[in-house]
Amino acid sequence: MQPFTLLIKPSGSDCNVDCAYCFYRSRAAEIGSGRQRMSDEVLERLVKDYLGLRFQMSGFAWQGGEPTLMGLDFFKRAVELQKRYGVAGQEVGNSLQTNAILLNDADWCRFLKEHKFLVGVSIDGPKDLHDRFRLDLGGHGTWDRVMAAIGRMKEFRVEYNTLTLVNRLTADHPDEIFDFLIGLGVRYLQFIPCVEVNPQDGGIAEFSVTPKQYGDFLCRMFDRWMAFGPDKLSIRDFDAILSFYIVGRATICTFDRQCSQYIVIEHQGDVFPCDFFVEPKWRLGNILETPIEQLAACARKKAFARCKSELANKCLVCRHLAVCRGGCIKDRVPNGPDNLAATSYFCESYRQFFEYAMPRLLQVAAQIRVGTLARPTELT
Repeated sequence: MQPFTLLIKPSGSDCNVDCAYCFYRSRAAEIGSGRQRMSDEVLERLVKDYLGLRFQMSGFAWQGGEPTLMGLDFFKRAVELQKRYGVAGQEVGNSLQTNAILLNDADWCRFLKEHKFLVGVSIDGPKDLHDRFRLDLGGHGTWDRVMAAIGRMKEFRVEYNTLTLVNRLTADHPDEIFDFLIGLGVRYLQFIPCVEVNPQDGGIAEFSVTPKQYGDFLCRMFDRWMAFGPDKLSIRDFDAILSFYIVGRATICTFDRQCSQYIVIEHQGDVFPCDFFVEPKWRLGNILETPIEQLAACARKKAFARCKSELANKCLVCRHLAVCRGGCIKDRVPNGPDNLAATSYFCESYRQFFEYAMPRLLQVAAQIRVGTLARPTELT
């Protein structure tokens, strides 16, 4: 079996903030709402089954909602179970994607440092950009609390990186965002384009980035990355493309041939092939009833993986198909909600970026291959 990562949502969609652009808002009917917590039974079963597959590298990615709502004791149990069911020579990695608000706590930071968790902090840039959409349940901005948590993690030398959502506001401020993140000392950046469908009218939600905005953002961020030094700074999308030109496969599912790099486990043990498609149609089963190995290899999982290869005619004749692969199928939904072979909402964004950056990306890839440029963190 080809190795895969677990994307685990122990608190489901439950969260302690109320981001205006949260993709869970339009999916409440499928995923539920309110307090959701993973039981010890589900936790032990997922750890036991997954480590029993004996992958050389077993990755546990804890996400949400907000996973820190589970409390520190939950993650202590998870690590204890990993030690119990892992075997000698088996590498286990834990990552935690979080709004970080609850991490302004010494006990949390000691634990994350001791057990080498990689923390991904969701932050949209400087205060005025972040606080426009990332609000708490009372409608107040969260930037000050996130920054306090980052300060505490730095104090305890917790390894962290950042995830920034590129929405209709932040897309117009690439330089400001780049300078802010670099000023934090972060050297691994993730930028996620925001597009959601308005459930009221079926149109594109007002906070969504436009294709032209996102194309411009990528091009400007690429210039800043090149000027800073591709060997000194990792930007996820750019590194994924470099990986394709160096080893023949992108490191993120957006540009992969199939959607098969991970499976999602919800708080009650239900399993899905992707966190953007947690819906009855794509439910694979439940780990309390069926081993993870069987769920990951089931017919429905394979059918979902093949959706990536069902490309629009426009994609089939595009000279960038080999690297783009039609983009994330979640981003095809706005252009064809009932047809995953539709063109990506970001088709023109990627076309603009590839035309602009490809000659220099190929040059960087060539330098890495011959050893005149160090490999970015994402590729090592």
